[in-house]
Amino acid sequence: MRFYTQQHKFYCGIDLHARSLYLCILDQAGEKLVHRKLDCDREELLKALKPYMQDLVVAVECLFCWYWVADLCQEHGISFVLGHALYMKAIHGGKTKNDRIDSYKIASLLRGGNIPQAYVYPREMRSTRDLLRRRLFFARKRGELFAHIQNTNTQYNLPPLEQRVRKTKDRGAVIEHFEEETVQMSVAVDVNLLETYDQVIREIELFLVHEVRKDHNAGFFLLRSIPGIGEILSLTLLYEIHDIKRFPRVQDFISYCRLVKGIHESAGKTTKSTGGKMGNVHLKWAFSEAAALFLRGNAIGQKYFARLEKKHGKGKALSILAAKLGRAVYYMLLRGKPFELERFVTV
Repeated sequence: MRFYTQQHKFYCGIDLHARSLYLCILDQAGEKLVHRKLDCDREELLKALKPYMQDLVVAVECLFCWYWVADLCQEHGISFVLGHALYMKAIHGGKTKNDRIDSYKIASLLRGGNIPQAYVYPREMRSTRDLLRRRLFFARKRGELFAHIQNTNTQYNLPPLEQRVRKTKDRGAVIEHFEEETVQMSVAVDVNLLETYDQVIREIELFLVHEVRKDHNAGFFLLRSIPGIGEILSLTLLYEIHDIKRFPRVQDFISYCRLVKGIHESAGKTTKSTGGKMGNVHLKWAFSEAAALFLRGNAIGQKYFARLEKKHGKGKALSILAAKLGRAVYYMLLRGKPFELERFVTV
């Protein structure tokens, strides 16, 4: 956990919502200079901040609508801090909670050097990262449709589907596989949606590969040297990581990727694991996917995985493999060197 400890003359805490915000500005002595509600309007917020802009820092809790505040601060040279929502317990732990109190607590944490920082992702790359996340959302919805067709087949105790649902040319036969007209209609809806999702995902992937990849060729081809990592997975890793140097140690990186569990320890005793959902869920997915794909057609990798599986079981072995791939990616991007399979399976 990192805290913002720089000193300023004025400290601004904003409790931000989609259409409104509550603003609190404190001076170095902790006196309230401004404490009021505003609409989410750039000009109105800038007007409230203007008298204190000579030495001001603004803090916002990390919610979905923080982009425009960060961009406004960047444009006008105002220091900006993004507060980590899961770590800001002082906001959520009070007996009384409202926007007015929350904005004051954010400003007070900022003034005292106790506000936990989240990473402020660069403006120029945000839209592409969000597009990659949107593609993943559509891919998961597509997977749910495949699962529904298979579950329907099991419900009626029908023979296994001879045609592969994933093959577009076989989907008409998949509908005819079911006997009842209503069931056929239900499956036809799934098939029609599958075709729509296929088209949308294909268009997104073509855009990403041809328009975005050229800006990140070095890192892109480094990650492609890992068996099983394709174009989209490589771009996902690059855009979710952004700058590998923001992680001082490899332990910080794999923790951020949710590849290790947290520990609570007191008086030499470990009480429980915690923090399993703290970190980047998209990197957790990417490395889990990379671990599964790493084994496809990779005899050396399969032999290494067999040793892990014999010792730890299949589930834990996959988790160990994903964490080890995370370590490999960290050092590859840090040193600018491609993946070495022989070294990976022996270290």
